[in-house]
Amino acid sequence: MKVCRSALFPTRPARRPDLRLGAIALDLSLLLGACSHAPEPTSAATAPSAYVAVARGRIDIEGGLLALAMPREGILAKVAVHEGDHVKQGQLLAQLDTRPATLAVDAAQAGLEQAHAQIGLLAVKLAAAKQRAGRLRAAAAAGAGDGQSADDAREAAAQLEAERQGARAALDMARQKLEQARFELKQRSLLAPFDADVVKVTAQRGASVSPSSGPLFTLLPNKPRIVRAELNESFVGMVKPGMHAEVSSNGGDPGAHWSAHVLRIGKVYGPETLGNDPQVRANARTVECVLVFDQPHDLRIGQRVTVRFDGSSVKPAPKD
Repeated sequence: MKVCRSALFPTRPARRPDLRLGAIALDLSLLLGACSHAPEPTSAATAPSAYVAVARGRIDIEGGLLALAMPREGILAKVAVHEGDHVKQGQLLAQLDTRPATLAVDAAQAGLEQAHAQIGLLAVKLAAAKQRAGRLRAAAAAGAGDGQSADDAREAAAQLEAERQGARAALDMARQKLEQARFELKQRSLLAPFDADVVKVTAQRGASVSPSSGPLFTLLPNKPRIVRAELNESFVGMVKPGMHAEVSSNGGDPGAHWSAHVLRIGKVYGPETLGNDPQVRANARTVECVLVFDQPHDLRIGQRVTVRFDGSSVKPAPKD
């Protein structure tokens, strides 16, 4: 009997592909692709900033620049300084024609001397009148003269005493006139009120000037530089007196920066003036924040700077 091979050895079905291995390979490729596009951590995440606020500012001095005008009207006879000069306190800047004021001083001096002479003359007359009145009074008491003559002499002495009191008042008035004339003479000279640098000169010799003509000199006082920063109203509560800050230049050397601390924070809101966008300036409200440098620096007045306030360091606030 013939036996069928297929019956003894049945044919095995064809192997199906291992779907699990394919799925694993697919998942691994997707995972590797996702890892290749993952963002790298930034430096900001690893090193957070300690600055609590940033503001625009400018370099200034307490009181600002000083504009000086001539205190009296007249013709400029002398201009003693030029732009760029350094002047000391009390140094002459300009001078008007002093001849009219000098004549007034001379006249006041003459009036004072006349008042002195009048007092001297009255003193002599009064002494003689008192002597005569005393003699007549003694003669009347002794019966050698009449009482009327003694009374007349006494009244004459009293009148001279009154004239001497008036002469003393005239002497005081003459002294005051002399002081006034000397004061007016000084007003013809414009002096530097303190040590400063001459920034601008608009005075010319021979020009007619008056107090209403405007400033003739602009001076930069020798005072420490400060920073006037415009602190946005949203940062006012974060900044405190004594807080450390970093001041950096907006132009010139981009790496220039200086250490400073907050001196005071203003009490009044005002418009922003240092911004570049007019629309933002119109709507923004700021408070003036004044900072002083930890070390003196000879920076230019009006220089624009950026101020970054460090909330991690606060110096003791200066006492008034």
